[in-house]
Amino acid sequence: MAERTLYEKYGGFSQVSKIVLSFYDTLLDNDDIGPFFDEVDMSRMVDHQTKFIASLLGGPASYTDKQLKQLHSHLDINDAHFDELEVVLRATLIDHGVADEDVEAVVAEFAKRRPLIVG
Repeated sequence: MAERTLYEKYGGFSQVSKIVLSFYDTLLDNDDIGPFFDEVDMSRMVDHQTKFIASLLGGPASYTDKQLKQLHSHLDINDAHFDELEVVLRATLIDHGVADEDVEAVVAEFAKRRPLIVG
């Protein structure tokens, strides 16, 4: 039998949604990152981000590298911002009971996308 993905292990879409909502609660309070979302439709953003995080957990992939690059190209995201996102992602996953080795696996997948997201 095939090994379960982290996406399945941690309860699929509904659980990923909860993780993403917590992630944004933290980010929106962040002085450096929060302003990126001032003019953003947050319900759409949460939907997109839930799909993205789901894909990092081995769930259904929804974004190509090209799409990720395009979606972020107009934003002035630098390495410090990305580092902060990584810190918040790690903390949020831990808060939601994701095991340490699984947190590291997800953060590693996220880190691979850095060149697509940092301007």
